[in-house]
Amino acid sequence: MPKPKNTRLSVFKGREARLNRAIFQTLALRGPQTIYGIHKEIKKLRGFKYTRYPTVLKRVKALEESAYLKRATPKKTAGGFEVTVYELAARAYLSIILDSIGLEELIKKMSENTALQILQDI
Repeated sequence: MPKPKNTRLSVFKGREARLNRAIFQTLALRGPQTIYGIHKEIKKLRGFKYTRYPTVLKRVKALEESAYLKRATPKKTAGGFEVTVYELAARAYLSIILDSIGLEELIKKMSENTALQILQDI
């Protein structure tokens, strides 16, 4: 019998998994934020005290490119500049939920109609 494939989502795998989780957690709890705001909140989390701004910037851009984050309405700073505000996309919320309950549990709970709908979408 073949070994089962790991069901962990790619966004929560590898070197950047911890930072991805921290970004998701920050945006889920605090709402839409600028990259500076995300960085400021992440530095408060345990184990992220020395996380640099460029690291968070690269990760946010990568998550936006892979459609886990989306741009919200820009906001004006005190200096009069417009800055981009990021928020979680539906894909990110779904990833958080799937990661917390697990794929097996989701399949057990879903109805036949939901399963058919997912199969159609795939």
